[in-house]
Amino acid sequence: MSNNNQLGLESQKKLGYWSIWALGVGAVIGDGIFLLMGQGIATAGPGAILAYGVAGLSQLFLMIALGELAVGMPTAGAMSTWVERFMGKWWGFLSGFTFALGWVIAGGSVGLALGKITMWFFPQLKGDLWPMFFAIFFITLFAVLNILGTEIAARTQLILVVIMTLVMALFSIIGIKDMNFENFSPFLPHGMDGFWSAIPLGTYAYLGAVTLATAGGEVKNPKDLPKALIWSSLTFLILYSAAQVVLQGLIPWDQITMDSSPFTEAAGMVFGVAGAYIMNMTAWIAAATCILMGTLYASSRIFYAQAKSGFLPSFFAYVHPKTGTPVYGIIVVWALSVGLVILGVLNPDFLYVELSTQLVLAWLVSWTLALIAGILYRKKALQEVQQLPWRQPLYPLFPILGFVGIGIVFYGTFVGSPMTLVRGAIGMVVLYVLFKLFNKSKNLSNTSRKDTTM
Repeated sequence: MSNNNQLGLESQKKLGYWSIWALGVGAVIGDGIFLLMGQGIATAGPGAILAYGVAGLSQLFLMIALGELAVGMPTAGAMSTWVERFMGKWWGFLSGFTFALGWVIAGGSVGLALGKITMWFFPQLKGDLWPMFFAIFFITLFAVLNILGTEIAARTQLILVVIMTLVMALFSIIGIKDMNFENFSPFLPHGMDGFWSAIPLGTYAYLGAVTLATAGGEVKNPKDLPKALIWSSLTFLILYSAAQVVLQGLIPWDQITMDSSPFTEAAGMVFGVAGAYIMNMTAWIAAATCILMGTLYASSRIFYAQAKSGFLPSFFAYVHPKTGTPVYGIIVVWALSVGLVILGVLNPDFLYVELSTQLVLAWLVSWTLALIAGILYRKKALQEVQQLPWRQPLYPLFPILGFVGIGIVFYGTFVGSPMTLVRGAIGMVVLYVLFKLFNKSKNLSNTSRKDTTM
């Protein structure tokens, strides 16, 4: 291996503040905002605005609570490294692996959504194969961009996120004049049950933003991480909340469907055909940025860090000497995403219902362990925390609010589907057994190698 490969990702300090801000904003789940928003509105009516607001605030609280860990231990492993330090190898592996697994699942669901959004531009194309083709084509393109270099992928992400942000801001500002405030009554047509049920949908939409913590190993200035954590959260929370208010002011809640993006329909009402075209392109960008720097970037970095720690096969830790990227990890994530896209075409309910719910469970586990690690950081390494260039304000307020948010999402997600929770628990037990077997065989191999050399 070359020296560059031996140094690994830790030598690749290429990301500035705006790149990691764009990573956080762009990693917000694209299909959750632009396609599944219709499901949230059908569930809670105009009250979905408040439900999504609660979900967005819980993400903000989580970001602030994890900021110290991101500054104190800025590594590609992020929560995997943080949790391992304070809770042990298995818990560190579980925290990182479940976070990466969630992004792999999102690669399939959001990838297929990207293919369906692309179909809007080609109404003459019919059948299920075309969305699959477009999904695989763009996932492949984004994988190539990631392989060519973090800086190239991050620059592409920044351009796309700026465009998306400007379009959504213009839609919110200009659309106000056409709003009908009678559309907000009744505010909770399905009562509090509908409100609580919509919160997990909002969480699914916002839950990718913590991804920017995985950029710690490649960021130029670690102090930019907490700033980007907070400001990216505020950006998407304000941006999408304002856009949702305008959306529901334009279209009555009971007329919004999930057949296409409700934002595309609303933009068509305000701006005509050109507006609908631009908004659908914005939905495309939202899904694209989610895959570009969420699925392909974040997952490969987690797998890289876990391979470096000996938890996964060593090929995940290979960094290309020229591009400075974990090539094999990106290729594996690409292959899994493509496989899930094909599965989604064959069995969409399994991908969008069962696996998407498992995605939420996986990230709830990862966040919970990361929050516990943040508390232990304060307890076991207080002197180190006190020397950090940034510390979370009002401690322990934000960890407490983070746990409350996780509890609300957990209740809303699994109260009606306990068997999904059981299947997730069984999956984690299987993962634990495989983890122990892999590390046992690895230890035996190392012992045998030492005996041979003696």
